[in-house]
This record gives sequence, C-alpha cells and structure tokens, in this order.
Amino acid sequence: MTTFGKIDLQAQVVNGECPVCTEKSIFISLHKTIYRCTTCGSDIEQKINGKISYMPYVTPKSKLELTDEPKT
Repeated sequence: MTTFGKIDLQAQVVNGECPVCTEKSIFISLHKTIYRCTTCGSDIEQKINGKISYMPYVTPKSKLELTDEPKT
C-alpha cells in the first residue's frame, strides 16, 4: 500500500515559438493548457482557435510589463 494511492502523471512536450523570448523552443506541460518554455522559463497558455498559438500566462496577481524588446 502506498501513502498517496495511485498517482497518474502525464506530461506533454510540444514545439513552438515562445511569445516571451521569441525563440523556437520546446514546451513542457504544467497543466492541461499551461506550458513552460525550456529556453526562457516563462509560463505560457496554449490557445486553440483554428490554430494552436501560445500566449504569456498570467494570474490575477501577475504584473505585466510592456516593452519593445523581448525578455532575455
């Protein structure tokens, strides 16, 4: 018998262009639609609306900075 019972972990790994660092990168799923960029470490949200696109993931407590240059 285990302490936590049966644990089912599944991660998805996908390719795409990160909207934060603008690099072609690999994304690893943290949640069903939330991914982390392996290049810059930013969390992004997958949007599906005719095509798959990625947007920076923000929470109600997140601060957004608007800049002309990508974050490095």
